[in-house]
Amino acid sequence: MSDVRYEPVIGLEIHVQLSTRTKMFCACPLSFGEPPNTRTCPVCLGLPGTLPVANAEAIHHGLMIGLALGSQLAARSIFHRKNYFYPDLPKGYQISQYDEPLCSGGRLGEVRIHRVHLEEDAAKLTHVGASGRIHGSDASIVDFNRGGTPLAEIVTEPDLRSPEQASEWLRLLRTTLRRLGVSDVNMEEGSLRCDANISIRPTGSDELGTKTELKNMNSFRFIERGIRAEIARQEQLLRAGEPVVQETLHFDPRTEAITSLRSKEEAHDYRYFPEPDLPPVTITEAMLERARAGLPELPLEREQRLASELGLNAESARLLSWRSELGDYFEAALAAGGGVESQPLANWLGELTTRAGGEDPAATGVEPAQLAALAALVSSGAVTQGAARQVLDRMVAAGGGDPAAIVEAEGLGAVGGADELAPIVRAALEANPDVAEKLRDGDMKPIGVIIGHVMRETRGRADGKEVTAIVRAELGLGG
Repeated sequence: MSDVRYEPVIGLEIHVQLSTRTKMFCACPLSFGEPPNTRTCPVCLGLPGTLPVANAEAIHHGLMIGLALGSQLAARSIFHRKNYFYPDLPKGYQISQYDEPLCSGGRLGEVRIHRVHLEEDAAKLTHVGASGRIHGSDASIVDFNRGGTPLAEIVTEPDLRSPEQASEWLRLLRTTLRRLGVSDVNMEEGSLRCDANISIRPTGSDELGTKTELKNMNSFRFIERGIRAEIARQEQLLRAGEPVVQETLHFDPRTEAITSLRSKEEAHDYRYFPEPDLPPVTITEAMLERARAGLPELPLEREQRLASELGLNAESARLLSWRSELGDYFEAALAAGGGVESQPLANWLGELTTRAGGEDPAATGVEPAQLAALAALVSSGAVTQGAARQVLDRMVAAGGGDPAAIVEAEGLGAVGGADELAPIVRAALEANPDVAEKLRDGDMKPIGVIIGHVMRETRGRADGKEVTAIVRAELGLGG
């Protein structure tokens, strides 16, 4: 078995906190960072005699998610009790959906959707050691503020084949949900949490291996590292002739260790039965019309439009579509005018994003219209690429600015024409006679030395192509 090659089979279960005003089954307002146990009521605390009422806005958000994913929307959906005993569930059960979910099937990109269902979130447990520091397991404290928050659980089919693919697809899903406006999808605050079901099998096999579940991963880097570690653990077991056990696991990103939480439950372990205190949810045409009316242009649709209508290359179209803040900035810059073409503008947005540390370029203070004006200066030949990067550096440092004014004030306008550039080129050739000799012999590889010399003398304001043409003319090399 040591020479057998394995491939991973990965499916995701994503829990999305919905951006409603109140909790799923009571009138408590949603909150984050409030003092513990201050956003509770008898309903979400599960006190005897209380009755839940389904949040209509949460159902609306669920329908929007289903439409965006191309799911089949149920005409009738019911809630169930999912029974298990844990301190974060004061009722002793969670109200969820089982065999009649709100949405079934669908697809996002290359990954099929199995189902989307609604449920309530559990409370937050913090495990406290004997010293009082939060690291041991001598005691647990519970904050019920989160308990009852509306959740949409999105379950994929096992269509993913690598940690990187899983992370990239989850980024697409997060952008899609953000564009829908159904959640802030803030992973740091727990608004988007991901479980991964992982198995491996011999490459080329159609049979699925025994799967394990990694719970509650809340960053893209965490997800990639956790899945990669679990694939390696399963492969090591199989190569040693040991079986993979179906169980729920925890990945510690600090130590890379994977530990068992519990044996993996099956549906019958939860003893699902219809929630007797909630009537079935009947989806009306008016509800569907409202959900359809709320759908914006989705990331995959935007990607196709940017490529087909604006002519962006595949990489730029995907980046601007899958990161909505970049796409919005780009389209605002394009609308500002200036006659700049789409692809050069996208390239300059990449330059600005790099200077923003990969974050939202708007945070630099450079306005979309200012970036468009800079790109237009380059396209018109008024400033070279190198000088424009200097201008952009100054714009970022100042929190914005008029690029034309900076070019004028700093003397960064393009140096053009043989009359102005030819003397500088001659000086460069005289300073590098060995390079000039190779160029005369037809070896053009070292021409970069001459171009670099001219660029230093002109502070990056010369056009490289024009310098090359003058070099050839000076050396009598023809066109």
